[in-house]
Amino acid sequence: MAGTDLILLHAPHVYDFRKVPQLYGPVSDLVLSTPAFEMYPIGFSSLAEYLGKAGYHVRVVNLAGRMLKDARFDAEDFIRKLDAPLFGIDLHWLVHAHGAIEIARLVKRHHPRSKVIFGGFSASYFWKELIAYPEVDYVMRGDSTEEPMRLFMGEFLKGNVASIPNLVWKDESGEVHDNGLSFIPDNISDVMQNHYSAVVRSVLRYRDLASTIPVKEWLNYPVTAVLTCKGCDHNCIFCGGSNSAMRRTVGRSKTAFRTAGDMFKDIQNISRLSGGPIFILGDIRMGGEERAYELLKLMEKNPVKNTVDFELFSPPGQQFLEAIARAKPGFAIDISPHSHDPKVRHALGLNYTNEDLETSIGKALELGASRLEIYFMIGLPEQTTESVSQTLDYCEHLYKKFGAGKRLFLFIGPLSPFLDPGSLAFENPGRHGYKLIHRTLEDHRRALAMPEWKDTLNYETDWMSRQQIVDATYGAISGLTRLKEKYGQITPAMADAQVSRIGKAVEMEKRISALEQAGDNAGILALKPELDRINGMAVVERHQLKLPVGKTKLRYVNSLFEIFRGR
Repeated sequence: MAGTDLILLHAPHVYDFRKVPQLYGPVSDLVLSTPAFEMYPIGFSSLAEYLGKAGYHVRVVNLAGRMLKDARFDAEDFIRKLDAPLFGIDLHWLVHAHGAIEIARLVKRHHPRSKVIFGGFSASYFWKELIAYPEVDYVMRGDSTEEPMRLFMGEFLKGNVASIPNLVWKDESGEVHDNGLSFIPDNISDVMQNHYSAVVRSVLRYRDLASTIPVKEWLNYPVTAVLTCKGCDHNCIFCGGSNSAMRRTVGRSKTAFRTAGDMFKDIQNISRLSGGPIFILGDIRMGGEERAYELLKLMEKNPVKNTVDFELFSPPGQQFLEAIARAKPGFAIDISPHSHDPKVRHALGLNYTNEDLETSIGKALELGASRLEIYFMIGLPEQTTESVSQTLDYCEHLYKKFGAGKRLFLFIGPLSPFLDPGSLAFENPGRHGYKLIHRTLEDHRRALAMPEWKDTLNYETDWMSRQQIVDATYGAISGLTRLKEKYGQITPAMADAQVSRIGKAVEMEKRISALEQAGDNAGILALKPELDRINGMAVVERHQLKLPVGKTKLRYVNSLFEIFRGR
């Protein structure tokens, strides 16, 4: 078997999180990853496919996932045994700032002749800082780097990289060169054509299923995503993927949309590999409703059994909901109004009303939606602790009006761990009522290893301090938990366990703060077993986030054999 040309490594949020004492809090309760943020970006599979078609052998290694699944897994020893001339590390989400850099150090320690290249949104934003780390040889900027990486793969061993677009690099003397950010494709139809199958082929090639699993519980809950575009037409002030942030970070002034056919091909490919839920990431109405209706018609004519969840950025109208219902009976929808308060929502750049939201909820339920997920957030401009309390009142109003049942799911959590670099609020915090506490890459890297999740927050607002955001978050989660119990959505035992977990976390926050003030690092380290117990307690939100999975949970193993036989 020919050697590996590129190994893509995904780091945990902190290396080694198994030894660092931390109270995670609710920072990942509303996402699929654990607090180690083990989900690797979809760009890994896209790169593996694109470079594979060009003849390169690419291996995906989810170090965070391996470390989570096996307490005895030695990440450093595993890295030492790897062999490739080039290691790629994602710094896509800023939450990996600590782990990614530490993994780069391990690579250089054991493979001093190999090169290390970083990519992702956060790498693109902090490229000047990132390239200054001695462990980093290259940074590939941009949100669509498949073609620049193909060009790079053919030249980096020769040292002829001066013409590679989007590349930042060091020469032999250590001098930094920036080739400029010039590759920003409007058409992305040549990528992500069959990227999930590319990962399956990698499993066959390297006999290593464990390293490709995207999240800890994926084999039991094989959820998969379909990307609809690169960029965004919207400008939510806290979002690093917003229109203005994309212009600033990756030079994208125009959203690049995947065609309805390309998106549908992903849906079909996923349905062959898995019976798990499919998330459509990004509002399919962006770029014009014609494309959205075309996708829905394809789904209607060629039904899949998987549950399909549509992410929508604003309440849909009746005609669009009817088209979704025809395309996928038992559809799921998630919407994030962020707050019940129109003043807060307006400050975020969202201008629809509660009446608009409720009309859509009612119509979706009437049309047979299997579930609607509504998300609220804490840490927003114009939002006070009283406003957070009123959001809970609004949640009860929704339960009373529509019935809690098993179809309407409400969630609330903090804007955490970071206000996104590149977003309007990060770039102009005072204008939007924010105060930044961490600004540089190194600031964020150090903050991630702090023992309290409060200390990782890189902001506070004119209306709430970091401590108030923490207190309001714990109070709101407890309050919403009791509402779910009151309206029969969860059992009293589940509610009691959740409230107990929060109470223990609040008490632990106080103990850690006292030890920090006393400078007692040994005392904080001694809390690690207790912290692990609290962090490991059941979370109601994780239970409620799971969508139905088909009887054939995974068609994964059969697919491996089919590919092996060349079908």
